[in-house]
Amino acid sequence: MDTTVTIKDVAERAGVSAGTASRVLSGNPATSAAARERVRAAAAELGYRPDARARALRSARSHAVGLLVSDVRNPFFADIAHGAEQAALAASYVTLLANANEDTAQQDIYLEAFLTQRVDGVIIAPQGEGGGNLRALERARTPLVFVDRTVDGFDVPSVTADNAQGVELAVAHLAAEGHTRIGYIGGPRSVSTGRARHDAFLAAVARHGLEEDPELITAGDFRRASGGTAAAALLSGRRPPTALLAADSLMAVGALGEVRGQGRRIGSDLALVAFDNIDWFGELAPPLTVVAHDARELGEHAMRLVLDVIEGRPAESVVLPMHLVVRESSTGRATGARTDGPTGGPTDGPTGA
Repeated sequence: MDTTVTIKDVAERAGVSAGTASRVLSGNPATSAAARERVRAAAAELGYRPDARARALRSARSHAVGLLVSDVRNPFFADIAHGAEQAALAASYVTLLANANEDTAQQDIYLEAFLTQRVDGVIIAPQGEGGGNLRALERARTPLVFVDRTVDGFDVPSVTADNAQGVELAVAHLAAEGHTRIGYIGGPRSVSTGRARHDAFLAAVARHGLEEDPELITAGDFRRASGGTAAAALLSGRRPPTALLAADSLMAVGALGEVRGQGRRIGSDLALVAFDNIDWFGELAPPLTVVAHDARELGEHAMRLVLDVIEGRPAESVVLPMHLVVRESSTGRATGARTDGPTGGPTDGPTGA
């Protein structure tokens, strides 16, 4: 493709004025069928592509949405990104994907890039407020939507999951299996999901009359290594837990590696439940019980919300339900049961997020 081809070249090849060629290529109906046919044929022959930067300057729209995920290596956030991307493409938008790497400083770098590139809107799974660029986006009135996580003090539409419901489902299940000492591997309290799941765990333990021992609660950073470190700390205690609940998938993988490294058997020696239903969790030996929610749906909802804000339509926050997919890691037997609420019963089987 010759990138030097201009609309004047297309007009000359089609035998029309530059204005007519411009109207045809911008979709303006005020052109004849014959002119449209000639212009489109000429554009195809010459390999013409419109200048997106010039078009954005004329229309004040880039038709691009910035998407900043917390950790691109985490399959959960990859699914969020995929859902958002597909919803954007369906609306003739593209996504510019960025990775915060669970770090507010890196978050600020990419938010600065989104500000200077003048994207039409931003979707972010925030690490926290950071150094000021999140506020700068708000001051610039850039359409902004939070996904999975939120930040206090921002009046921003969000798409999140029902963390309290998810924790209750996991704790109720483990209590029903006879566990009274449940070790909790939480995320950082600086992140909204870390705080929400920690508080929900304390409430659920009290509600079910389980042991309320501070030594049963640890915190990682939503990365694999921290899950292993937390599991080691919990299992080396004076009275180790008989079950573990990990507040995200990567920390669950780290915990799983540590447990196996100690020669313990998941499902029989120690129960394990994780947040987020990664596709291959069901293929492990034993398969892993998970608190699941549809990450792709989170991304799709977030994209639809930010497009609503861009177009000046009402945009209301959404909280999506969680469900429990019960597998052998917490029962020692294959059940494939799914529970849709704290008091719900099993259905026909699990559905992956």
